Amino acid sequence: MYRLLFASICTFAQPALDWPKIEQEALRHFTALVQINSTDPGGSEKPVVDYLKSVLDKEGIESKVFVRENLADPSVIRPNIVARIKGSGKKRPLLIVGHTDTVNIDARKWKHGPFSAHREGGHIYGRGTVDDKDNLTAALMAILLVKRQALKLDRDLIFLAEAGEEGATSVGIAFLVNQHYPEIDAEYCLAEGGSATRTGGALRYVNVQTTEKVPRGAKLVASGVAGHGSVPLRTNPVVHLAQAVAKVAAWQPPMRLNDTTRAYFERLATISEPAAKDRYNNIAHPEKTDAIQEHFTVHEPRHNSMLRTSISPNMFQGGYRTNVIPSEAEATLDIRALPEEDMTKFFETMKSVINDPNVKIVRTTFGQRPAGAPSAIDNEAFRTIEAVAKRHYPGVPVLPTMSTGATDMSFLRSKGQQCYGIGPAIDSEDGPLGFGSHSDQERILEASLYQFVRFHFDLVAELAGAR
Repeated sequence: MYRLLFASICTFAQPALDWPKIEQEALRHFTALVQINSTDPGGSEKPVVDYLKSVLDKEGIESKVFVRENLADPSVIRPNIVARIKGSGKKRPLLIVGHTDTVNIDARKWKHGPFSAHREGGHIYGRGTVDDKDNLTAALMAILLVKRQALKLDRDLIFLAEAGEEGATSVGIAFLVNQHYPEIDAEYCLAEGGSATRTGGALRYVNVQTTEKVPRGAKLVASGVAGHGSVPLRTNPVVHLAQAVAKVAAWQPPMRLNDTTRAYFERLATISEPAAKDRYNNIAHPEKTDAIQEHFTVHEPRHNSMLRTSISPNMFQGGYRTNVIPSEAEATLDIRALPEEDMTKFFETMKSVINDPNVKIVRTTFGQRPAGAPSAIDNEAFRTIEAVAKRHYPGVPVLPTMSTGATDMSFLRSKGQQCYGIGPAIDSEDGPLGFGSHSDQERILEASLYQFVRFHFDLVAELAGAR
């Protein structure tokens, strides 16, 4: 036993890292990346890839750039870059991912420039600071430190900086999976989607995304007879559509727990006050579940969404003149499906809920992300994530989480990769106050960025390092 313990301790024995110096380097890279306008639409990922390639080349890390040919406009180049450090091959590779694009901006609404990387009050402001140039920087620093440390690896370490995550997966992950998958094929993947959560400045828990809901779009289209508005008709499509939307919005599809959400609520209960603890522990209790789910619907809508395939009617179109009854009206639905949802049966049930022959359901290609099985929470990867998280974020539980939004890990999970979303510590108050992801004052705690860089490197060293 002593010999085994000693061997384990010595596995990652390396020269001490100069973390203050590393943090300053991370800040330089992070600042440079945030200052590049890679918004979609409006910016370009190419300058980001050019920057990353120059850094990797300087370190002697070989990389490849993959670009999907744009026949419509060859001048638009949206590249992806992949770098690899070879391991012994004893185990299958580890893939670390960050996406290079961001959502677009309305510059008029930013107090600090959206590409300023302005530092103030312990925060760094700018588009992409928490989505996703934090993960991009941490992954970059991890592969640089592995190279400099000459860390012996049991796995190849693959670094991927991908384009198009924010709505153009055809130039990024879909392109890579369909045409260059051997370049990114791995057993485990680390990407965005998780975080350490603080409330009131105190750390509460660490979220690790192990599965996600899948975007599945649809439209409700109501048809009827056009006519003069002075003569109301019972066939008025606007009326039929309004009634259908109201029925769909009121419908609660069945609740289903999976391994991730079951463990999430069980662990969340351990740090919750008594009333919340009772709710989280009794979600599936036959006599309590209805009241609990109603509470979630009103007070904890994210938890309600985690329990079922959700529907949000977000766009409504009908009519073109005040005095004209239109012949058609439509509403667009944002459907986020549970990974295992049978969508054919789901739409059949929705049709019966609407119960109106004048309203048809038209499926759309919104999202275009495949479903994949949830990643395991009882394997080497998740146990390692838990152990490293408890070192860097002590005293709080690690919660496997199902994201209600979408990430490109869905493409990798559909290929069998075990994917885990990680991220820096964020304040739960930031989102509602307008400082969160996609907001007009997006920001990150500078100290959290440095802590995440350390966490990310240690996690890579533990998962990929030779034993």
